[in-house]
Amino acid sequence: MNTKSPAHRRPGRRAAVAAGLVLAVGLGVSAQASAQASVTAPAKAASSVVQQPVSGTPGQAVTRVADFYGAYIDAKGDYTDPDVTLATTLRKHYLTPDFAQRLAAWEKENGADGVLRAQNVPAQWTVTDNGPVGNGHEVIVTLTFGSGETKQKTRLYVLVERYNHIVDIETTSAH
Repeated sequence: MNTKSPAHRRPGRRAAVAAGLVLAVGLGVSAQASAQASVTAPAKAASSVVQQPVSGTPGQAVTRVADFYGAYIDAKGDYTDPDVTLATTLRKHYLTPDFAQRLAAWEKENGADGVLRAQNVPAQWTVTDNGPVGNGHEVIVTLTFGSGETKQKTRLYVLVERYNHIVDIETTSAH
């Protein structure tokens, strides 16, 4: 092979193009762009990216609570411009009217957000199934406030009942 041929000068590029063509034929054009980007990306950048899947099922209590808390924390968490209207709308959609009234009374008495049981917004949260309770389902929401050595965790027990609405949020389990 001639030392001045394009194949000799750019073996990495040729491999990337070949890999892209194979993927384009096997997977379609949309996969090609993604594959070429990953083939030509630096090894360090590719290894530092960790993808964490998120999945759910409509009607499942854990999914419903995770959707509510994720959206609610996003609405409340923008310190420069929190979306109070969205937070209120989410409460109306996910909470029963009776529980919404009890929660408002709790908030007035405690001077904190009743959904979060805090005056600020958590930096992280996890949602875990805790099983059936009576006619409902209990879901554990663990909120992490702060960072580094000042982290504090709050565990909330969220009860979801009829029509997948939240009917209670407590700091102790119904189990």
